[in-house]
Amino acid sequence: MAAEKKLILIVDDNEKNRKYLRVVLQKTGYGVLEAEDGEQGVRLARENLPAVILMDVRMPQMDGIEATRILKSDSATSKIPVVITTSSAMKGNREKIVSETGCDDYITKPVEINTLLSAVKRYAGE
Repeated sequence: MAAEKKLILIVDDNEKNRKYLRVVLQKTGYGVLEAEDGEQGVRLARENLPAVILMDVRMPQMDGIEATRILKSDSATSKIPVVITTSSAMKGNREKIVSETGCDDYITKPVEINTLLSAVKRYAGE
């Protein structure tokens, strides 16, 4: 009997970014859910309780900072690791975003495959 695939939720408004992450994660054996904005991401996280959430910062409707705050303040989703993915790699941004959101990690774009997979495995408990 095969082990159940760990589910990863990708929250990013850029379709190319979602596709890249989806392909990498599926080839590595993960199940993938996708959301185009923070509102959809919060809803899918609450409905599916993924092992890890990969959260973009800049999105329409609700940005990743607000979505992460909501997820981290909700007892049903607060324990789900959230890894922020952003192209805002300015000095000091990491600390600011981590403290503002309560996220578990922060990866800059373009996302490097080994960095991504290492973080996902660590937070998925593998």
